Amino acid sequence: MPPFVDQLPPGPFFDVERSGNVTALVDQSARLNCRVNQIGNRTVSWLRHRDLHLLTVGRYTYTSDQRFRAEHVAGSEDWPLTIKFAQVRDSGHYECQVSTTPPIKHSLWLDVVEPQTRILGGPDVYINRGSSINLTCVVDYTPRPPDFVIWKHNNKIISYDSERGGVNVVTEKGPQTSTNLLIRNASERDSGSYSCSPSSAPATSVIVHILNGD
Repeated sequence: MPPFVDQLPPGPFFDVERSGNVTALVDQSARLNCRVNQIGNRTVSWLRHRDLHLLTVGRYTYTSDQRFRAEHVAGSEDWPLTIKFAQVRDSGHYECQVSTTPPIKHSLWLDVVEPQTRILGGPDVYINRGSSINLTCVVDYTPRPPDFVIWKHNNKIISYDSERGGVNVVTEKGPQTSTNLLIRNASERDSGSYSCSPSSAPATSVIVHILNGD
């Protein structure tokens, strides 16, 4: 019979599908997860890659920045790092380490983004006289959909029930909010600056040029 050979249990390994890159909104909490299977009695640490600053070891936090917090629950395979009130400067590589010999490491990327507003087709839009002005404003990276979006023409709020008529706005709210401004039968008086101002994101604008079409 072959000699009996003790087989050591396999060492810890990362579940990379549960330890992926993170996109977080500015001023919201960012949660970076590191899932380690078969960790045994070893410990997980988090480091910030840009300055090799040790942030956490196990369930203890080793930084004076109180926004950072280790949130491991005993018995769980997840070793999350939470950053409260995340800022753009927090973006970058973070490294999860397991205290094997030598340590095993897993790096992931945090991207902290600010609310963004854009009008498609800008910064200049050219429309033939008598055609329709059709502007679409898209709002990204807001904690929740904006409560309202205001359209302005030359710094004056556009009235949808003015004597001019032919003005319509359709807004679809969601993780990405879009609002469409339609002005029929464009004339020279409709030329100028058009701005889109969401309640929870910065305003943006385009210049509309009305062409004679000759």
